[in-house]
Amino acid sequence: MISGEFYYAFDEELVRDRIRVRRLLQEYNSTKADETEKRLELLGKILKSEGEIIIEPPFYCDYGYNIRAGKNFYANFSCTILDVNPVIIGDNVMFGPNVQIYTATHPLDPEERMKGLEHARGIVIGDNVWLAGGVILCPGVKIGDNTTIGAGSVVTRDIPARVLAAGNPCRVIRSL
Repeated sequence: MISGEFYYAFDEELVRDRIRVRRLLQEYNSTKADETEKRLELLGKILKSEGEIIIEPPFYCDYGYNIRAGKNFYANFSCTILDVNPVIIGDNVMFGPNVQIYTATHPLDPEERMKGLEHARGIVIGDNVWLAGGVILCPGVKIGDNTTIGAGSVVTRDIPARVLAAGNPCRVIRSL
């Protein structure tokens, strides 16, 4: 799975891992707004972080253990991270509401797809990045440091550092 090779998504161990994180997410997503310590404790059981982070509930992910967030990470409401492969989030990164990060993908061939096989490619988000509301990152993309991705963008290829990029598909609008 981590190597990017095809894997069977309904493998017993993978199912068990997804159930584990779903239980933690259910508890996390039902916390009250003033339960900051409880949220931090639960996030510590779900993902890896290098500093204090804030993720507004609801939050969804596949495994959690493939997500590494840097210092000063903030994700607004309804963040979804399909972390079949590593998702590396730099320092000082902000997500608007409804940001979706997808490392998982499926075969295009319908016969292969019906076998339950999937594969994935990791995602890297640099330091000081802002993903505005509704941004979707597709498998394998890298976002450079100090970059802003405009609301509603669908990022299908790497975006360099220090740019404003937007659209579907996302493209560089200008340098910053």
